[in-house]
Amino acid sequence: MSDIIIRAAQGDDIGVIHDFIVALAEFEELSHAVNADRATLAHYLFGPRPMAEVLIADYRHGDEAMKPVGFALFFHNFSTFEGRPGLYLEDLFVLPDARGLGVGKALLGRLAQLAIKRDCARLEWSVLDWNAPAIAFYRSIGAMPMDGWTVQRLDGGALDTMAQSVSRDEPQAL
Repeated sequence: MSDIIIRAAQGDDIGVIHDFIVALAEFEELSHAVNADRATLAHYLFGPRPMAEVLIADYRHGDEAMKPVGFALFFHNFSTFEGRPGLYLEDLFVLPDARGLGVGKALLGRLAQLAIKRDCARLEWSVLDWNAPAIAFYRSIGAMPMDGWTVQRLDGGALDTMAQSVSRDEPQAL
């Protein structure tokens, strides 16, 4: 007998969340890009104005104790065409020894439930083009690629330059 429980992360899960982020970065060969630390994550996930939410997948096989084996970090976006919010899945990760047990599907299923409960028009995410197993899994559940769309990003110096290019005399409503 085995069990998968999907639950909302709590503040005391911050170490587990950070460990999953580090493991995901290692899998994607992007360990050098991880700047997040536990304090920063705690502030933005559980502080006075949370910017994202996390689901934790706990798994138990037989009489073993429940243990965290995966996570999904997500936040709301907004579709101007639909006039409704959406959920954006930033990261989905399942530990290698728990893959194939239905953990990823359970996390996505709970996200789909949340999207419907929150009247979201859609659930979206990105996948690295070399991650063939993930792509095959996403196709198997009915996810479709958004051909013709390319992710754009400003960060580091380019983000600073863009921010400085705007007149500081403009109203700062936000």
